[in-house]
Amino acid sequence: MKILIKTRIEKNYQLLFSKFNIDLFKALKPPLLRLEILRFDGCKKGDEIHLQIDFFGLAKQKWISHITDGFRNDYEIVFVDEGALLPPPLKKWKHNHRIEKINELDSYIVDEIYYTTGNKALDLLIYPALYAMFFYRKPIYKRELS
Repeated sequence: MKILIKTRIEKNYQLLFSKFNIDLFKALKPPLLRLEILRFDGCKKGDEIHLQIDFFGLAKQKWISHITDGFRNDYEIVFVDEGALLPPPLKKWKHNHRIEKINELDSYIVDEIYYTTGNKALDLLIYPALYAMFFYRKPIYKRELS
């Protein structure tokens, strides 16, 4: 499945990328989700992010993502995190983070997520919750980055 969410921010794309750090990551945490950051290296190729997610006190699950790709040019900065260890029911996770230049003062933050549970019906069932978690980021991006 694919989720695509685009947020316009009134900042230069290079300045926005410099603010993608652990503080922003913490601010983007969805409500109702207990999340402990065990490791946060950053957003460069080779970096890792290790999380422990507590699902309403019922089960603690680890999530490990590796930054597997990244590049920058005169129009965008991209980094990609891919799930190395995912909580059930997820089998695959790939999140393309793009910061696109609109002009010198405006940019888009684009969250493009590909995931699968290995079961199409389950993919569709969890889509609304995952979409809401990333749509929730829009006002946070605006508040934290504008």
